[in-house]
Amino acid sequence: MAEKGKLIILSGPSGVGKSTIVFKAMQERSIFCFSTSVTTREPRPGEVHGREYFFIDQERFDEMVAADELLEYASYVNHSYGTPRSFVEEKLEEGMNVILDIEIQGARQVYEKIPEAITVFILPPSMETLRERLIKRGTDSRETIEARIRRACQEIEEADFYDYLIVNEDVETAAKEFNAIITAEYCRFDRTKALALREPDFNC
Repeated sequence: MAEKGKLIILSGPSGVGKSTIVFKAMQERSIFCFSTSVTTREPRPGEVHGREYFFIDQERFDEMVAADELLEYASYVNHSYGTPRSFVEEKLEEGMNVILDIEIQGARQVYEKIPEAITVFILPPSMETLRERLIKRGTDSRETIEARIRRACQEIEEADFYDYLIVNEDVETAAKEFNAIITAEYCRFDRTKALALREPDFNC
């Protein structure tokens, strides 16, 4: 039977580069998967239903909440987001390490249910850099960008909830730091001790 996988909660302001960091980090690891969330927002150019998100309407979202089909859910800049419970639980049982890209409200919900989850927060080098990245992305109006900046300030104030912080000044460096965190978690004494006790060579 496969060892149960780890749940990694990843948060940070919109536009900080979370997805890019994780995709680069995952190139070096084969037992990781990105959980696909549901959202009520419209797809951005190039986004595909079932890949970046499952794009649904608010009525369907409310049905999933009522049926307890979401591990967590939250509202962000006038849209709803949530994590399908069944996907995460199935992948963890298969031994996969599941990454949740969620905001702080959702992260707290998941942590209450799964306190052994690893929590990582991604910071921009500065708020001005974050604003420039959002403008360069070209997917939001000026009004929406400023709303995201205000929300980012609120999120950063709560970042002390997380186990690890990464400043994404350079995506290659940030991806290496993310991988180092995962490596450190694999080397935690409580995990390695449990594995060693099952090996006959370590029986005294």
